[in-house]
Amino acid sequence: MASVSLAAGANAEPVSITIATVNNGDMVTMQKLSDAFEKANPDIKLNWVVLEENTLRQRVTTDIATHAGQFDVLTIGNYEAPIWAQRGWLEKITPDAAYDTDDLLKPVRDSLSYKGAIYALPFYAESAMTYYRTDLFKKAGLTMPTAPTYEQIRQFADKITDKSNGVYGMCLRGKPGWGENMAFFTMLVTAMGGQWFGDGYHATIDTPAWHKALDWYDGILKADGPPGATSNGFNENLALFASGHCGMWIDSTVAAGLLYDKKQSTVADKVGFAPVPTGSYTGGPTWLWSWALAVPVSSTHKGAAEKFVTWATSKAYVDLVAKTNGWVSAPAGTRQSTYANPQYKAVAPFASFVLDAIDNSNPNGKTAQPRPYVGAQFVGIPEFQGIGTQVGQTIAATLTGGLSADQALKSAQSATQRTVRQAGLAH
Repeated sequence: MASVSLAAGANAEPVSITIATVNNGDMVTMQKLSDAFEKANPDIKLNWVVLEENTLRQRVTTDIATHAGQFDVLTIGNYEAPIWAQRGWLEKITPDAAYDTDDLLKPVRDSLSYKGAIYALPFYAESAMTYYRTDLFKKAGLTMPTAPTYEQIRQFADKITDKSNGVYGMCLRGKPGWGENMAFFTMLVTAMGGQWFGDGYHATIDTPAWHKALDWYDGILKADGPPGATSNGFNENLALFASGHCGMWIDSTVAAGLLYDKKQSTVADKVGFAPVPTGSYTGGPTWLWSWALAVPVSSTHKGAAEKFVTWATSKAYVDLVAKTNGWVSAPAGTRQSTYANPQYKAVAPFASFVLDAIDNSNPNGKTAQPRPYVGAQFVGIPEFQGIGTQVGQTIAATLTGGLSADQALKSAQSATQRTVRQAGLAH
C-alpha cells in the first residue's frame, strides 16, 4: 500500500478516519482501547460506526460497491476478502517485519488472501463448538460424549429444558441472514449429507438432506429453544447463555473467552465444551470465519487506515487486551503466539481445543456429493449474500409457523436456482 503523508506540518489538523465495525464484544473492547492508538498517533483521529451484524454487512457492501468512500476501515470476513480483492475493491496490506505475518494462523491468513497477497488482517477468528452447562448435565444424570451426534444433542436438550425456570435446552441462531442463521444451518446441512449446489450449480435445497436438517433445527428450537428465536443471533444467544438461560449452544469458538470470563458470565464456572455434533456425513467442512479489518481503495486516508488496522491486529494489541481485561479476553483464533502463551493457556481451558478446531475447519473440503464451490458455512460466490439472506428468511419462517418445511425448501430451491441462472452460473 502506498504511504501517504498523515500531516502536512506540526500544526496540521489530524487525519480523521472512519471505522465500520460490528457490535460484538471484542470490537466494543477495541473501540474502548483505541485511546491508546490515538495517544501514540496524535495525527490520526478515529471515528466509529458500530452496527448490528446484518446491517454492517449491508452498509459496507453498498459503500464499497459504489466506491462511496464513507469508510476508511471495514470489518469484513473471509467470505468478502478474496471476492472483493479479485474485484479490485480492497488495498493489499503489507505489514512490516515487526508485525510478524507468519505468526498468523495459516488457515486464517490463507482465507483472507488472494493470489498470495493479504487483503485483510484478522481481528479474531473462529471455528465452531458445542457449549453446555455442566451443572444441568450433572443434575439430569447426563454425560456429554467426546464426539456427540445431533441425535444425542436433541435428546439432551429435551432432558435439561426447564421452561418454568427460564432454562432452554438449546439456543441456536434463528435471526435470518447469510452470516446469522445460515452460518449454523449450512454446517448442519453438510453434516446431514447435503450442500447448496451440485455439479453445474444446480441447487440442491429441496432434497432429503436439507429436509432432515430443517426437521432437526425446527424441532429442537420449538421444543427446547427460547421464545422469539428468530430474533436471536450470536450476540443474543451469548447473552442468554451467559445469564444462565441456555443449557446448550452450538456456535462460534470465540464465545468461549466471553463465557469463561467471570466479569461477563454468570455461569463461567459451569461451562463445558465439546466438538460440533456429527450427523450421517463426517469429515466435511465445518466452520471457519474471521472478522478482519480491511482498507477499501475508496479511502482517501489509506496510510492512516493501514496504520490502525495493523495496530488493532498486532501482538501488542493482544497484550493490551490481556493487560486491561485479563488473558481470557484476548482476541482468539489469530496468532500462534497467543496459543503458545502460558498465561493464556492457564486461564483458557478451551485454548488447544479452539486451535485444533480452526486447524481442522477444512473450508475447502468435500461434501457428501461433489460441489462446485468452496466455503464451510457459506458459499464462496458473490451472489451468496443475496441467496443466503433470502433462504435465511425462508428458514426463519418455519420457526414462526409462517411456512411448513416443505413449503420453505421448495420456495428456497426455486429462488436460488433462478438467481444462479440469472447470474450465469447454472448450466
